[in-house]
Order: sequence, then structure tokens, then C-alpha cells
Amino acid sequence: MRKKIVAGNWKMNNDVKKSLALISEILKKLPASNAEVMVAPTFVNLIPTVEAAKGSKVEVIAQNMHFAESGAYTGEISAEMLLGVGVKTTILGHSERRAYFNETDESLAKKVDTALKHGIRVVFCIGEELADRKAGKHFDVVGSQIKKGLFHLPAEAWKHIVLAYEPVWAIGTGETASPEQAQEIHAFIRKTIADKYGKEVAESVSILYGGSVKPDNAKEIFAKADVDGGLIGGAALKADDFIKIIESI
Repeated sequence: MRKKIVAGNWKMNNDVKKSLALISEILKKLPASNAEVMVAPTFVNLIPTVEAAKGSKVEVIAQNMHFAESGAYTGEISAEMLLGVGVKTTILGHSERRAYFNETDESLAKKVDTALKHGIRVVFCIGEELADRKAGKHFDVVGSQIKKGLFHLPAEAWKHIVLAYEPVWAIGTGETASPEQAQEIHAFIRKTIADKYGKEVAESVSILYGGSVKPDNAKEIFAKADVDGGLIGGAALKADDFIKIIESI
């Protein structure tokens, strides 16, 4: 059975006091669930949030990671730095990183390699922009991102990969892909993997939906056959909303 996952990406929000208040409230209200629960605070709040969540069922993960082991990369964070503070999973390739920080499929492939080399699990983000969707190019764009970012990996590496499909036009806009649209492209993603690595690998990979998931639409989206959970943005910053989304899976 594929893992069900609900991951909260806190992005550039919350100082340390607010981060600790949020994780404390989430832990207090966390429902019994078979789903994995993750939260991704900003780098400066990783250590206190990891400490606060220690011994709980919530995994604290990173929002990003550099591909180099060390060196003259001012402001960046390495795999060893993450491991050193107890972080064993990182998001890579979020649409905001691609758009605002010029991350490319090639640089992301290098980041994936470094993460896996150090035993760090990767939540790898893919998704099309509105112009791609309107032009009917969304399958081409998403397929290309998967192939260029991940298809150099051996089959066994996919045990450490989680995919997050995020239609860029639905992030922070209040727009959401319909459950049918989400299922259609999640099924396409799984078939793309199957065509390269076989059905067994494809069926083992968790594919999350990210794009304005809220308590009132989560259950319908998560009910689709190829949707294995969500990468949650804004709603993850409100403990009650995040808890309701977890309860929906």
C-alpha cells in the first residue's frame, strides 16, 4: 500500500514563537491517522520545531536544500546541515523556487542526487503554469519535469521519492484543480513512471496534490484513486484547518 501523506509547507511565514505555537497546537489536536504528517518551517525555525515534535508522529522537514556538500554558497543549506539538526526529508523543486530563484530541471536533478546520497527523502514538486494549461501543454510540461529531474535515478531510488503535483495557477490563488483534473494528471504521472520503471515502482510512489487544498475540498480530492495526500500551503498555517485536512484522508 502507498503511504498517505499530508505535508504542511509553512513557506516564509512565522517567527520562532509562532512556529512553536503552531506545532504545539497541531500536536495537541493531532487525530489518530494512518497518514504520515509533515511540517516544513523556514530554516531558522527547524531546530526548535524538531525539538518540539520529537517523539511525536509529526515529521519536521526542510523547504529546500543545496546540491553542493559545502563551499562558497552564501545563504544556502547543505544535506549534512539538515541531518545535523535531525531533518531527514526535504522539499525540492517547489514552483516558487523554480519561478523566483531560477531553479532548473538540471539543478534539481543534482539536488536530488545529493539528498539521496545522504539518505534524505525527497518531496519532489512538479506542475504547470496557467499558460501551459490553457495551451493544453500541461501533460508535456509535467512529463518533462519528471523525466529531466528524476529519470536518471535507478529504480530502487524511488523508495525515497514522494511526488507533489502542484498546478502553479492554483497555488495561493484560491483556485483549485477539480478532483477530476487532479485525478487525470496524477494518473498520467503514475503512467509516466510505469512506462520507465514498471508498474510495481509506479504503484509504490506517493503522489500528493498541492494547490489551494482546504478543509472543504480535501476529502473529495483525496478520495481519487491516484491522489495520495496533499502538500498544503496556506491552510497549514492554521492548526484547525490543517487538522481537518488530516482528518479528510
